[in-house]
Amino acid sequence: MPRSDTSPPPLALVPQPVRADELAVPEAADAARVLRAAATCIERGTVAAMATVLARHGSAPGTPGQKLLLAADGTALGTVGGGAVEREVLSALKGFLARNAATTPHEVRTFKLGAELGMCCGGRLDVLLEPLAVRTPCLVVGAGHVGAALAPLLGGLGFAVTVVDAREAWAERLEGTPGVRAIAADVDEGGRDVGVHGACLVMTHDHALDQAVIEWALRRGFAFVGGVGSRAKAERTRQRLEAKGFAEADRARVRMPLGLDIGARAPAEIAIAIAAEMVAFRKGLAPE
Repeated sequence: MPRSDTSPPPLALVPQPVRADELAVPEAADAARVLRAAATCIERGTVAAMATVLARHGSAPGTPGQKLLLAADGTALGTVGGGAVEREVLSALKGFLARNAATTPHEVRTFKLGAELGMCCGGRLDVLLEPLAVRTPCLVVGAGHVGAALAPLLGGLGFAVTVVDAREAWAERLEGTPGVRAIAADVDEGGRDVGVHGACLVMTHDHALDQAVIEWALRRGFAFVGGVGSRAKAERTRQRLEAKGFAEADRARVRMPLGLDIGARAPAEIAIAIAAEMVAFRKGLAPE
């Protein structure tokens, strides 16, 4: 990812007090395994950041090429040499996640292994800290006709698509679809690991279930919540949300009817309308 004009230049880290219990304990892994885990994060839409040792100067524990991954789902894998320097790198990666790693420019930092880190090595490490350009996660709840048409379309557009449907026979129809993960389960089980910085799209076979899933998505804090349905259904959905104490801001952000208004009627047409709205959401454009 190119550096922005406002991104800070490479610098020597100024250590800040970090409590050890606030940071994950990374699992030992070689660079190949770290890269495979990073690829999984990208495919699943899990926000993550990675550190790579670029160069070692003098006496220092890290080796060029070593990698360390930290993901929003708690994954911590690899090493940049261990000890206090690894604690500082983990702290820096955690800062990336807090700032939204997907939109943070990469940095090259020099970590000095002196008294300020409680290390007597005297050398230094140049480390690349980079966010992973992950796919936007999209949870499709319901593998009916619209869901079955929509999921592969979103997968082809580069979204990290998870389809959840408790009806096993319906979920199985999508197994093996490129770019799509199909799970036969209820939404709380099948959708629990989908990043809430993405979208939850509700299109089940039952209106009461639609309502319950929309409430679940709002409570989880998904950035985008939408449902398939008529304007009359949308109004009833918002009335039920109000009766259950959902704030006006949450009620207003439920997109229903879901999809751009292109006069869609058939499932494939509705899928195209929804996919167009998802592209607009990914680009930060407000729907019409």
